[in-house]
Amino acid sequence: MTARPPGGPASHLRQEYESWQTRFEAQAAIVQRFLETQARTLAEALTQRDHPTQVRFTLPDRVLVEAGGQEQPVPPDFRQQLAGGLMDRLTRADVNSAVRQRLAELEQSPNRAVTISAGLLRHAAVMHMIHGMLPSGRSVVYVAAEGEEIPSIPAGDALEPESAITAATDAIAEEGQAEAGRGELLVPYVPAARRFYLPQWVAFDDEGRLLVSSVNEAEAHVASMQRFLAVLHAAVSLAPYIVADEAYQQKRHGMLGQLVNQGRALARYQTGDIIQSIQHRAAAQDLNRGLSLSLPYFDDQTLHIESHNFEVIPTGRIMFVPAFVVRAAREEQAKVAQDTRLSPSTRKHVLAELKTLEEAFETSP
Repeated sequence: MTARPPGGPASHLRQEYESWQTRFEAQAAIVQRFLETQARTLAEALTQRDHPTQVRFTLPDRVLVEAGGQEQPVPPDFRQQLAGGLMDRLTRADVNSAVRQRLAELEQSPNRAVTISAGLLRHAAVMHMIHGMLPSGRSVVYVAAEGEEIPSIPAGDALEPESAITAATDAIAEEGQAEAGRGELLVPYVPAARRFYLPQWVAFDDEGRLLVSSVNEAEAHVASMQRFLAVLHAAVSLAPYIVADEAYQQKRHGMLGQLVNQGRALARYQTGDIIQSIQHRAAAQDLNRGLSLSLPYFDDQTLHIESHNFEVIPTGRIMFVPAFVVRAAREEQAKVAQDTRLSPSTRKHVLAELKTLEEAFETSP
């Protein structure tokens, strides 16, 4: 294996990360607390589902520019800052871009105190996103299935976390664990969930069985994981060097594998519901006027549930025959196999769902 050059991109990002962390820790305690307060406001504005059109923040009144030196004042005219404005609102510009642009402008200031203040605020904001806004999970290891890029299959048992996310108050009854005269054994999460980074967002086990009360709840869990990764993405957009942070790497690895695994499981479950619906409607003679399908699948590039739409029976008075579904599923498999817009692993996932659809009607009368 060829060794990476010492001056590679990863090395530069780590040096930049460590440099800003050292600068932040060198500040007076009162300055650190001020920056953290402003960083929380900034980070929460950047990660809201409905982004505000403007973000206001304040630079500290003084900062330590050089290690071992004296604190330098930030000019009063630079302390109150506004990112975004009327033009951004009219053009519907992304507030994240406006914040990045304003911080970049401040970091180019000829006043060294302003430059350092903006950099420190940027650093405090991404650190709050990673360490303050996102829960820590279990130590997990995922492996990738053959032909897939993203490891998403839990390998072995997860280690117990240091955080309180699996407190006794979250206990549920595990089937088959009751002892005579003692009732059911309460455990934090079922074994299938405990193999993932954040068990409280696991909705399906290894066999695709639903672990929560409804599909809506499973969809809410997937949405929570998507928001988790959106915060990580926002942090990298604000300060790319945050990828050198160990907690960032652990959280991205843990949540990305979990989301891909559970997103695909949700799509497969929804596909099963579609198959049952077709079978019930066919038995009721309710499919003799045409049939089009929107087959759900999880795209590991967009990290969202998407739909593969195709026609099974054209609109009209045509009697439903299961062979129509089989033929349509086979035709779609040939198309998907050549669709380069999908990643290889997503194509494999879609093909598996189409194969499930085909097999469900291949033996139908």
